[in-house]
Amino acid sequence: MRMVNSGAAPLTKGLVDAFYSRLKIPVKQGYGLSECSPTTHLVPWERWDTCVGAAGILLPNMTAKYVGEDGEELAIGETGELWMKGPNIMMGYLNNPTATANAITPDGYFKSGDVGHQDAAGNFWITDRVKELIKYKGFQVPPAELEGILVVHEEVEDCAVIGVFIEHLATEVPRAFVVVKEGGSVSEEDLVKWVEAKVAPHKRLRGGVRFIKEVPKSISGKILRRVLRVQAEQEEKDMSEAAKAKL
Repeated sequence: MRMVNSGAAPLTKGLVDAFYSRLKIPVKQGYGLSECSPTTHLVPWERWDTCVGAAGILLPNMTAKYVGEDGEELAIGETGELWMKGPNIMMGYLNNPTATANAITPDGYFKSGDVGHQDAAGNFWITDRVKELIKYKGFQVPPAELEGILVVHEEVEDCAVIGVFIEHLATEVPRAFVVVKEGGSVSEEDLVKWVEAKVAPHKRLRGGVRFIKEVPKSISGKILRRVLRVQAEQEEKDMSEAAKAKL
């Protein structure tokens, strides 16, 4: 095997480093969506170790830009939503003109729904989905970044991070759902401290850690965060009812 290509979810540097140190096989990333037929970016083989974690460079015959919440194009290095245009972009969603109008601009750009930035070397970076970003007191926290940090812990088999709303804080906070490797004994406090040492203060796991047997995923391997949100909502509801029962 000469190279491994990754897709479906953001690939972090920590995971690439762990993979390569163990197997000595290069691993790089690509990017695309069904609406784009489907690949739009690839990391060239010879550059796999110079832009670890990047989605790659834009494929020929396409244009792309990162756009802010005001709809204006952002400068290199600034974070926003990725918009793309080219002959491979779909004509629209079948029998759904509303969804089509929301996804494709009048001048033909497809709104990917993914957040990231472009660097000075032309590499595109994807950090998370617009809808999955955790909003903590005005800061945006990408779940994929925290998952990339957690999964390289020697006792973590798999993980997922979502935002949970804490009423007394009046904001969302990151909460991790973790599958521990067989025989592992890592604690919630251990993992909270592990992440805290590697991120900015607003990205800490203020929502705590919940240990589960398996991370719910789709057939394509994408995390089903909605399942975890339902679980978190039920937990908050149970805690609230238990508190009321004590009154």
